[in-house]
Amino acid sequence: MSKKEKKEKELETEQTSKSEDTQKAGSAPEEKTEVPGDGKPVTEQEAAESTKAAAAQAQIDDLNDRLRRSLAEFDNYRKRTDAEKAARFDMGKRNVIEQILPVVDNFERGLATLSEEQKEDPFVDGMDKTYRHLMSALEGLGVKPIEAVGQPFNPDFHNAVMHVEDEEQPANTVVEEFQKGYTMNGTVVRYSMVKVAN
Repeated sequence: MSKKEKKEKELETEQTSKSEDTQKAGSAPEEKTEVPGDGKPVTEQEAAESTKAAAAQAQIDDLNDRLRRSLAEFDNYRKRTDAEKAARFDMGKRNVIEQILPVVDNFERGLATLSEEQKEDPFVDGMDKTYRHLMSALEGLGVKPIEAVGQPFNPDFHNAVMHVEDEEQPANTVVEEFQKGYTMNGTVVRYSMVKVAN
């Protein structure tokens, strides 16, 4: 074989291998693209799936946010209604106590007028026990009498209906109580009606 024939054969072999490489490259199933900022080659199908996943995650985040807001609103509503119920209960309790206090006053007036001999009467003894039971029940509800006589006048608890000149008492001191006052859990239900020394 001459040199010329060898060169022709080599050229043919090179052309055949180049055409085979071109065919292989042309028959690639999917074109590769690059995702910006990622640097990894992905297919168009993968890019579409990634977009769908991002959209689904955004929808999940939105629904989670709405759920959290709804739960917070419901919790606030529950707290508000509980506070309103408690306020209505206290108001009802206060109204009932205000209606019972005149009965207590009548018991005290009646028992105060009895002589020592009359106090031994079984009927009077029964009335006294009923009065004590009533006072115990009121105390269980948080109702307490306001201290008045001998105390400094306090407009938060006392209602001065009379002033008197009394040099034996310090100025601005309660010297007499006309009607007993009461508090319920620290809040005044009825002010004490008092006489104050000047």
